[in-house]
Amino acid sequence: MPRSIDETFAALPLRQLADAALARARALGADHADFRCERVRSADWRLRDARLSGSSDTTDAGYAVRVVHGGAWGFAAGVDMTMEAAARVAARAVSMAKLSARVIRAAGSDEWVELADEPGHGERTWISSYEVNPFDVPDEEKTGLLREWSERLLAAEGVAHVDAALLAVQENKFYADTAGTTTTQQRVRVHPQLTAVAVAESGEFDSMRTVAPPVGRGWEYLTGTGWDWDAELAVLPGLLAEKMAAPSVEAGAYDLVVDPTNLWLTIHESVGHATELDRALGYEAAYAGTSFATFDRLGTLEYGSPAMNVTGDRTAEHGLATIGYDDEGVETQSWDLVRDGVLVGYQLDRRIARLTGLGRSNGCAFADSPAHVPVQRMANVSLRPAPDGPSTEELIAGVERGIYVVGDRSWSIDMQRYNFQFTGQRFFRIENGRLAGQLRDVAYQATTTDFWGSMEAVGGPRTYLLAGAFNCGKAQPGQVAAVSHGCPSALFRGVNILNTTQEAGR
Repeated sequence: MPRSIDETFAALPLRQLADAALARARALGADHADFRCERVRSADWRLRDARLSGSSDTTDAGYAVRVVHGGAWGFAAGVDMTMEAAARVAARAVSMAKLSARVIRAAGSDEWVELADEPGHGERTWISSYEVNPFDVPDEEKTGLLREWSERLLAAEGVAHVDAALLAVQENKFYADTAGTTTTQQRVRVHPQLTAVAVAESGEFDSMRTVAPPVGRGWEYLTGTGWDWDAELAVLPGLLAEKMAAPSVEAGAYDLVVDPTNLWLTIHESVGHATELDRALGYEAAYAGTSFATFDRLGTLEYGSPAMNVTGDRTAEHGLATIGYDDEGVETQSWDLVRDGVLVGYQLDRRIARLTGLGRSNGCAFADSPAHVPVQRMANVSLRPAPDGPSTEELIAGVERGIYVVGDRSWSIDMQRYNFQFTGQRFFRIENGRLAGQLRDVAYQATTTDFWGSMEAVGGPRTYLLAGAFNCGKAQPGQVAAVSHGCPSALFRGVNILNTTQEAGR
């Protein structure tokens, strides 16, 4: 069945509201104005030991007007869906810009707002790639599938408890600006997750979580399209039992083969955030730090080994950060961030692109709510596989003493995205090219450039996986965005391994 824009969203007076707001902004002398009407529906269902423990279904709806007037930003938002109200919101945005301009002049600053050029795209409609909207599936069917999965795990020996959850989002946006771009877009995403818990007679306990990533797909993801749930649920109890009996790791240097179910998060923290140019220029310092990958190092910073090729991509099918046009009317793209180990690009919005003379924005402006102003947000930042690269098994075969890392867990990284340590869900000892059972209490520690510099090989396309998260945070007031990171399995030599129990003083 062809996908279409939600009828109830399309029925709103979107163009009339935009026309009223943009006309008022022009009449008041705005150099640029854009209008964004948005409706975001988010729902989740949670089960504990196969019983429903909670659910929610919320909708955030409204519209916003953003202007550049006198070299300053102005922004205002509203919920009253009348033409008169939209014109008043535009007038408030212009008033805010005038106030901001006075503050800039009083401070003696030269940080006036100019936007990189972007052609008008006319009228465009874009819908993400999914088959069945999860909001068209009855709640009973959703909870019934989660219950069946939970019961399957609870029936396994050694599993004491099971938590199951499903998050689903439908995001609709209508955008129009004074340059002549009008877009209507819809995207859907889902994140199913199960966690099995084991409790020993001694009282010691541990858990094992599914490694299926969140995706820009629909309900079909839970019924076999894009992931083999039966296979994962079948092996989870045995992996948990093996983990409970596994020995604690001996700290030291090891070669690592890192599975994409773990490596995506290391990419997110050490590459994704570090190559946001607003952060590298110091604009994010008050909240989540800056970046070691400063603008003066563009084209010269040796980020990693020659095997490292990283792209920013707002177009990847099923990517969580994938969209047709960003919240500044920029048509989305794919571009290089790291090429052959060298920093060659950044993630940009229109103001940062113009400020740094880098040309056109690559489409990274996003607001998570109609009440929030768009800020520069992360694209799908992905490590490319080698076209004829090895399988995961072949990477493991090249290691005499090492660890195979699967699944994400906790992480820690400094404010400049440079010093870090990461743990995981599953760690397997590698001896003479073969897996030799699980280990516990493992964390890998490095600086960003040392870690990526130690990457000797990346796997081929068959090892590639697009993983990610719904909850990347940034900005003040805080905003949350979903983002994916694709990567193959990869081999790293001589990485420092910590024993987390010893580090905790236990």
